[in-house]
Amino acid sequence: MPQWRLLPNSKHSLKLASVMTFAEQVLHFNRSLSPDWEIPAHAQLLYPFDAPDTWAVMQAFYQKYYSDKQPRIALFGINPGRFGAGVTGVPFTDPIRMQDVCGIPNDMDKKPELSSDFVYRFIAGWGSTADFYRYFYITSLCPLGFVKDGKNYNFYDDKKLERAVKPHIISNIRAQLSMGVSNKVALVMGVGKNWKFFEPLNREEGFFEEVLPLPHPRWVMQYRRKRMDEFLAQYQDALAYAAGKL
Repeated sequence: MPQWRLLPNSKHSLKLASVMTFAEQVLHFNRSLSPDWEIPAHAQLLYPFDAPDTWAVMQAFYQKYYSDKQPRIALFGINPGRFGAGVTGVPFTDPIRMQDVCGIPNDMDKKPELSSDFVYRFIAGWGSTADFYRYFYITSLCPLGFVKDGKNYNFYDDKKLERAVKPHIISNIRAQLSMGVSNKVALVMGVGKNWKFFEPLNREEGFFEEVLPLPHPRWVMQYRRKRMDEFLAQYQDALAYAAGKL
């Protein structure tokens, strides 16, 4: 099993990147994640990777869209949620979009996720799903999600949890860079706390030369839905700018 907690310029990481496809590296990284994180007792870890149906769907998705060695621009969300990556293993992709848009059949409960709805609208605005994933890789700052009282919980919702998972976040971003994510520019979904956490972290660690904040999909769908077209256009502009950096 590859050891993914490596610096991007590690000789071992570069060797892996040279022989493995982007899809293989993502799947190896996800398989390396374990549900043994030490986090505050009031939060529960959301760990979907031990479910056979999740693994089958996730593997089919990455093999379909990432079976090459091309670099990608990363779009970072916060952490996986219950109805998106917490089910399918793929960030911002609920079982509905996985089947109807991505073409990956599944028997999962077809509960919609608001964020997934918005994400696949801006993906459609780029062109085909295959066109979009040829340039971009959607991920999260924290690779595993959290639940509190049966509801989604973000890593920055309390300082104890944030401190506990910060090392995992740093390892996660380094892993993405090792896979072939471009260090020229990254897009961060969430102009509030997600951006406020990541912007100083990026300055400290030097992950990306440029980081652009965008409104979080759920915020748009829940609080600014009437202005959706405006925010979709904002995404298209950012995507076009970032793609030009590849």
